[in-house]
Amino acid sequence: MATFLALMLLTLFFSSPTQAEIFTSIGQMTDLIFTERELVKSLKEYIEAEELKLEAVKSWANKLDLLTHASTSDPEGFLAHPVNAYKLMKRLNTEWSELESLVLQDPSDGFISNMSVHRQFFPDEEDEKGAAKALMRLQDTYKLDSESFSKGKLPGQRQHAGVRYNALLTVDDCFDMGKLAYNENDYYHSVLWMQQALRQMDSGEDAKTIKADVLDYLSYSVYQMGDLPRAIELTRRLVAIDPSHQRAGGNLHYFERLLSKELRDMGRSQQELTDERPIQLDTYKRPKDYLPEREVYEALCRGEGVKLTLKRRSRLFCRYQDGNRNPRLLLKPMKEEDEWDSPHIVRFLEALSDQEIEKIKELAKPKLARATVRDPKTGVLTVAHYRVSKSAWLEAEDDPVIARVNQRIEDITGLTVDTAELLQVANYGVGGQYEPHYDFSRKDEPDAFKSLGTGNRVATFLNYMSDVEAGGATVFPDFGAAIWPRKGTAVFWYNLFKSGEGDYRTRHAACPVLVGSKWVSNKWIHERGQEFRRPCGLTDVD
Repeated sequence: MATFLALMLLTLFFSSPTQAEIFTSIGQMTDLIFTERELVKSLKEYIEAEELKLEAVKSWANKLDLLTHASTSDPEGFLAHPVNAYKLMKRLNTEWSELESLVLQDPSDGFISNMSVHRQFFPDEEDEKGAAKALMRLQDTYKLDSESFSKGKLPGQRQHAGVRYNALLTVDDCFDMGKLAYNENDYYHSVLWMQQALRQMDSGEDAKTIKADVLDYLSYSVYQMGDLPRAIELTRRLVAIDPSHQRAGGNLHYFERLLSKELRDMGRSQQELTDERPIQLDTYKRPKDYLPEREVYEALCRGEGVKLTLKRRSRLFCRYQDGNRNPRLLLKPMKEEDEWDSPHIVRFLEALSDQEIEKIKELAKPKLARATVRDPKTGVLTVAHYRVSKSAWLEAEDDPVIARVNQRIEDITGLTVDTAELLQVANYGVGGQYEPHYDFSRKDEPDAFKSLGTGNRVATFLNYMSDVEAGGATVFPDFGAAIWPRKGTAVFWYNLFKSGEGDYRTRHAACPVLVGSKWVSNKWIHERGQEFRRPCGLTDVD
């Protein structure tokens, strides 16, 4: 009965309509840990039942082995005793049938039933792909080689309750990563992961994957990266292992012809092109993509290129903020620190208490769904690959805590939140990020917030609801700022000048979370209702 109730509760919990794209939220992924624990418990119960069944069968076999050894040595003498004759009749008529029933019993029913209940809530292929791509994204952003990932050596790892959680990637794991990249025509990452699989295989690690398959994918990926000499070397290794390989011989002749032609055209010898160094993270240049500030953005995520000079630092101050003598802040003013001078970005300390944070997370978790962005042309909310997180929207009516947080934001900023969007809570998943974007709508997307009827997003108030062990900074590529999450604090900036023109310097990003779980909540404050709270300026950039 207890097991049935547990299964029913789990079924009800996981049947939430938001249960999709699990990898985008660490908060929801934690539920899978307990699901897996339930399955392990069920598996152990099945093993125990199988062992009991096997012990019973073994006991029968041992007993009958001794009996048949005696009976077959002198069948007539054995059966001369009437009791032996009776028991033979009984065994073959009744007891062997009972043994047959025992053997036919299937103790796996409970385990299979449990699996069936949970399977519909398992991560799917898209989740596995998303998590793999997240590892590659972390690899790129934080310049981590495949070996670091394979050995679980990530910067910023801390012990949890005295335990440091390390995770290793096997040859088969690395091969699967490389194969996924290969199938996406991402030969850059395919090379890195196939090379790591080969390195671990060459060191003697056991694997289900065969070396010929690794060399096959690796040699062709290296060729696609334009490295013919290395492609030839790897293909020769493949031919040596498997002379009858379907493609290797043809590929080798093709690569050799191409290289000979290139050498003739350049007037060079093959020895000049030979590179004996192993493939590393910087051996090949990562292809450019759609994001023009990719390198600047990723450097800031690593804490590199931050333009906080001594001169700028001298212009940053801390103060007590009483919201222009707001009654709710007079006795306990807010602690305010300057994070940046222009555009002005401030951090408020003790903006949320631990109890408030836990309540907000509790309210948000059942509502978490894949985070969306507003389509600049239609104004419709849609999923985007460059935003990997799950979010929920909370109203003041949901709980007094939400109403209190909204009022606090109004008191601190001096801006009305009556026309603001609902409080958005976000939890970032594996490699969770939000690539560089603007919070406000630009002139080429005038309908972005038309349906709201509250004007443009004048300001952003961002609460950090967790510390992050590594990664997860909020960065501003235009002026080189990086703001790191600190639990209970909040940062605030204006997206628009007083004139209503957008401040294009505020293009910002949420860096991928390398280690840890990142929870934030934000309030996007709109123009309507601010006419007397933040009067219009006389020039475009006031």
